[in-house]
Amino acid sequence: MNNNIKFGTGGWRAVIGDDFVRENIMRVAQGVAALRAEEGGTTPIVIGYDRRFLSDTAAKWIAGVLAANDIQVLFLNRSAPTPLIMHTVLKLNLDYGMEVTASHNPSDYNGIKLIVKEGRDAPAETTAHLEELIAALPEVKSVDFGEAVTAGKITYIKNPFNSFLDDILGVLNTEAIRERGLRILFDPMHGSSVYPLMVIFHTARCTLDMINNNKDAYFGGSMPAPTESTLADLSRRVVAGGYDLGIGVDGDGDRLGIIDANGRYISANEILVLLYYYLHEYKGWKGPVVRNLATTHMLDAVAESFGETCYEVPVGFKWISSKIDEVDAVLGGESSGGLTVRGHIHGKDSVYAATLFAEMISVTGKSPSALMDELTERYGRYEMCEFNLRFAPEDKARISHIIFDEKKLPEFGADIARVAYEDGCKVYFAPKADGSYGGFIICRFSGTEPLLRIFAEADSREKAQGFIDTFAKFLGL
Repeated sequence: MNNNIKFGTGGWRAVIGDDFVRENIMRVAQGVAALRAEEGGTTPIVIGYDRRFLSDTAAKWIAGVLAANDIQVLFLNRSAPTPLIMHTVLKLNLDYGMEVTASHNPSDYNGIKLIVKEGRDAPAETTAHLEELIAALPEVKSVDFGEAVTAGKITYIKNPFNSFLDDILGVLNTEAIRERGLRILFDPMHGSSVYPLMVIFHTARCTLDMINNNKDAYFGGSMPAPTESTLADLSRRVVAGGYDLGIGVDGDGDRLGIIDANGRYISANEILVLLYYYLHEYKGWKGPVVRNLATTHMLDAVAESFGETCYEVPVGFKWISSKIDEVDAVLGGESSGGLTVRGHIHGKDSVYAATLFAEMISVTGKSPSALMDELTERYGRYEMCEFNLRFAPEDKARISHIIFDEKKLPEFGADIARVAYEDGCKVYFAPKADGSYGGFIICRFSGTEPLLRIFAEADSREKAQGFIDTFAKFLGL
């Protein structure tokens, strides 16, 4: 048992068999029951799970604990992406939802995401208090899952996907997609987004072929995250099969990766820029855009050209969704591959984003590469590089002392406009003498894994990588 269960930006995540074990899972559920009791909650709690090892079993353990605490449980009879749980909480006006998932983490991890009212990621103050409640639990109540179903304390949701799918299809330009006749190769990365994307694309008369659509606890030996390296096989298959588009999503359906017909990987940053440009210029959705501080500043340039504002927020999608509501933004997202748009759910959704991307290339008649080349010609180059390092506890203390206590920085060979410590350490480089983009570098500890992350952006990959190399050498990495 672990009395020090900690929630990060994406919920509680832990190694299976180490901290992600039955007793700790049930303690988290009992903590949620205590939190709900404190707040006077009266609505049922919906529980979903992805395809990871132990996810379905863990979901039943959670349900048994909630039922023992006289909480009505709405249970899904099949694996489901996190966006569906968020949508269900929103549509049914529930107090809470829980999804068993470790999202894009390695296969030896699993975890629990807590969803709160309006289908939002639980804010930091909520999860901090939940941690306190879990640590102070006097006991954990539980009943057998089957017995709770028989007693009516746990009920299965009938047709759980219908409302979610109908809401997306209701705003999607399916006629344009039908006219285009897209051939799509889809890689769900052994995750839980197979069914909703299959239904939507078949409804829109696309030819949809799939790879890696079986349940695999090891995710085919790869990370279930749609990055350039993990989608390399998809890229080769798209070109060889003559597909118009390749789509990859992570294990719980909230991160998106795109492959163009020529095999080019369209990064998360580029997806954000393209969709904001499309929604603003082609669909007439006027308004600002929101990004986190580790996401491309090309969004700032695009927004400025529209007479709009790009708002920067800390890492954690709850900050993005809150700012979208506050400023009525068109779109908000992050460089890790998650985004949402105005009027949809308050969390990341690769299902809607993927279908909107298909709509974009159908309406414009242009490939993602062609559209991105046009934007690069107009706004200049914005190239991002990333460095991730796993660390020991003593290394974290040493690095943290240098960056956040002593506030030391290396000599980057570029003029610094300002330095911010709102979420990690971010250095903003001043524009060049000709007014062109100067770039930035940010160093922060991951909120979901024992990783130090360094992101840098400049007008060339060489310059961005140079910023990272300088910082890494300075930290002795």
